[in-house]
Amino acid sequence: MYTKLCRTLARACMWLGIFGLVAVICAVSWQVFGRYVMNNTPTWAESLALLLVLYVTMFGVAVGVRDAGHIGLESFLVLAPDWLRLKMEYLIHFLILIFGATMAWNCASLAESVWDYRLPTLWISEGWKYVPAAIAGVLIVMFSIEHIIALAQGREVEPAWG
Repeated sequence: MYTKLCRTLARACMWLGIFGLVAVICAVSWQVFGRYVMNNTPTWAESLALLLVLYVTMFGVAVGVRDAGHIGLESFLVLAPDWLRLKMEYLIHFLILIFGATMAWNCASLAESVWDYRLPTLWISEGWKYVPAAIAGVLIVMFSIEHIIALAQGREVEPAWG
């Protein structure tokens, strides 16, 4: 059940990432069109593209943790004996969990602290720049827990697209 939830969340993040990349391409294309064809650069396009890159990147990072696409010292683990390898895998996923929790907490605090400020070109809160990292931190915690449960059960987490 928990694995199914995590897999669904990872797939949703991948789809959001795809739509986000398309939106980045559209925003940048509109900016280039405005600058060179209409000789009137839309000021919001660059800010929107930068904001969308944050969302795409953070959701991609979270999915990378779930699909074990992060740096996990794989070369050292292959050489280690089974009893040490298993302990190191637990340690790696626990450290990633701590990182995700710290990232979620601090980015949420940062978003809250700047929520009253506005991005002048988009007229939205400055806090929206920190929301994707907070969400990604929560997802990293969830996906790390999934990996720890899978290790305890002697299985591996299937990739979101597998």
